[in-house]
Amino acid sequence: MQDRTYSDLLFLIQSLVGGGNLTTEEQGSIDSFINRRAHEAFQTSQTWPRFLVGSEQRDIISLNISGLGAGGSSDVSSRINGNYILLGQEGDGTGAVAGTNVYYNPAVGTRVFDGVSDSTVIYKRTSTGRWEIEDGVSIDIDTSGSIQVDAGSGDTVLVEADSPKKDNPSEVITWTLTTALVSGTPLVVDEQLIPYAQTSKNTVGEFLKVYRKKAFFNDSSLEYDFFVDFNGANILNVANTADNAAFVTYKKELPQYTITSIDIPGEWFFFIAHGAYADFLRMEGKVEQSMAEEDVAQKYLAQELEKVDNMSNNNVFRRFSTHGTRQSR
Repeated sequence: MQDRTYSDLLFLIQSLVGGGNLTTEEQGSIDSFINRRAHEAFQTSQTWPRFLVGSEQRDIISLNISGLGAGGSSDVSSRINGNYILLGQEGDGTGAVAGTNVYYNPAVGTRVFDGVSDSTVIYKRTSTGRWEIEDGVSIDIDTSGSIQVDAGSGDTVLVEADSPKKDNPSEVITWTLTTALVSGTPLVVDEQLIPYAQTSKNTVGEFLKVYRKKAFFNDSSLEYDFFVDFNGANILNVANTADNAAFVTYKKELPQYTITSIDIPGEWFFFIAHGAYADFLRMEGKVEQSMAEEDVAQKYLAQELEKVDNMSNNNVFRRFSTHGTRQSR
């Protein structure tokens, strides 16, 4: 795939316009026309190769905490409020109760190959048998994948006050603040959410498919139904509540192109140029000339769409249904 520069695109449009340099006002209009036409091209297909990402592993958010405010002595509410991923189950029971879920906030701390450091963690502590939310905790993962929470290594912020103790942190009715680092009453809710943004990955522009395992590889993979809201894709009926990742086929976000852009899609180059010129002619009141130029632009776009169809990228949308489950073949 070829990239073209914004300067090249602007030069071609200016050549089509003719009559010397554009005024500042005309330049501003052309900038708007370019991004409008890029958006138009972007929306004509879900399978543009440069924007399509197939079956990429993404974290599933299992819990969300909200409702905490700044404390009197300091403030770590921004580290406590947020989304939490199920890392796995405690292994040996030294720090957390063996076999219980361990959650951490991916926006806080550092995830490394052998664990997590300096993160906000939710776990059921062995010494107390209660759910605790602790900030600045490390979690070790050995070569066998067994998880051990370094209990008490950070600041204990909230602890479960319920009796009897609950099996899941979202079931806890009363949380007790044990520090002045935060204030308020937390709301802890279950999620099965894949957010738009994830560290070190592209931001999702449009969710297309969600699978339990990597699709289009060797075997069939269970395809999830989902709905999309402001926060991301909400998976319906996750196969196993212990799953902490899913594989997403999605469309990247469309960037906003500016005078410094060097990544104008080559496949859109002539469509954008002639389309922006058609918009410019319409702005000038030259309607008939604008319509003729619009036809030229659409022919360029149609040629590129035909190439996309021939690439068989639409295979990512095929489904096979049986006994109420849907699988991608």
